[in-house]
Amino acid sequence: MQFKRFHLAAAAGLWLCASAGAAPLAPAASAPALHGLPNYPVAPQQRARAEAAAQRGVPVSELAAGAPQRYTVRRGDTLWKLSGMYLRRPWNWPELWGMNLAQIRNPHWIFPGQVLLLHVEAGRAWLSSEAGSGLPTVRLEPGVRVEPLPPAGIPTLDPLVIGSFLTRALIIEPDQLARSPRIVALQPGQMMLAPGQTAFVRGDLGDATRFDVYRPAQPLHEPGSEHIIAWQSRYLGSVRLVHAAQGKDAVATVEVHDMVRDIEVGDRLIAEPPRQHLDFTPHAPAHAISGTILAVYGDISMAGRNGVVVIDRGHAQGVERGDVLAISSPTREVDDTTLAKPAPIELPAQRSGLLMVFRTFRDVSYALVLDATHEVVAGDTVAQP
Repeated sequence: MQFKRFHLAAAAGLWLCASAGAAPLAPAASAPALHGLPNYPVAPQQRARAEAAAQRGVPVSELAAGAPQRYTVRRGDTLWKLSGMYLRRPWNWPELWGMNLAQIRNPHWIFPGQVLLLHVEAGRAWLSSEAGSGLPTVRLEPGVRVEPLPPAGIPTLDPLVIGSFLTRALIIEPDQLARSPRIVALQPGQMMLAPGQTAFVRGDLGDATRFDVYRPAQPLHEPGSEHIIAWQSRYLGSVRLVHAAQGKDAVATVEVHDMVRDIEVGDRLIAEPPRQHLDFTPHAPAHAISGTILAVYGDISMAGRNGVVVIDRGHAQGVERGDVLAISSPTREVDDTTLAKPAPIELPAQRSGLLMVFRTFRDVSYALVLDATHEVVAGDTVAQP
């Protein structure tokens, strides 16, 4: 049985045509932005894997059970959800992208309303997009008119779950802690701060004018050592600079913009980090990674699906956003009580789930637990899926 594969006819990706048995188009090295859409980068190794899949499809054995023949992308979908819907191993996202590379020149351009079609032929599978779905056709005409903003592409992960972690300085390196400006005094008679009130700060504020206020809350130790590799901090609120310090050891004045917890003398300031876009995609690490979960975020001791954890690997160890890692419980010792005289035995490590790194620091990273068969706790190990 012959199938039609849909390909991108226009360079801007606004027109689709069909050709029976045509070979997939070669992808552009850097596709142009569409009607104001951002052109987020795609890692070269991911693009190379996608190009290979575009040429030959993927084996049917790699498809997930029940992969839909036709699916309309909905608001609230994520790239991880779509990957898991079509692939048995969803971290092999580049293959999913490659199955539809001719139409999706950039994986960040997948929109609610697009219709995905699954084709199977000679033991290989391809995805295509139904003509007319997805981005609307834009007619270029002279004159002035009002148009809605371009549609937002689907994110890799649910922004409601990880959004605050991308905009707040929740991990502080030891050297950064040592040089962070600190609140040294409040106004006379004040015991705590409220929005609109001012406080006095010492330390190098640099050229920044807006700061997050945080309090070191939990030291993160190198596994098996007392060496602190980072601090997990507690976000308290934000302040803006009112009067800059006039000298190296002078005192600056800041005003509280908002707060979620009491701000006190001794709390630290850090310049507001730039907003990070959700411009990353799930993939297996490009090299061997072996690490440990140092902590579960929040006032809990264990995490399940959609829980956030800290691992002891960061960008200094080659970890990058989008890395998918398998979680395993470590070996543990128990007594064999089936013997006449109980004796200790070692139970093997057991795989317990998957996580995805979504923010990296120098020696640690935040990751979201994607799947878990049982509780994820500090001390569990992570490695290639």
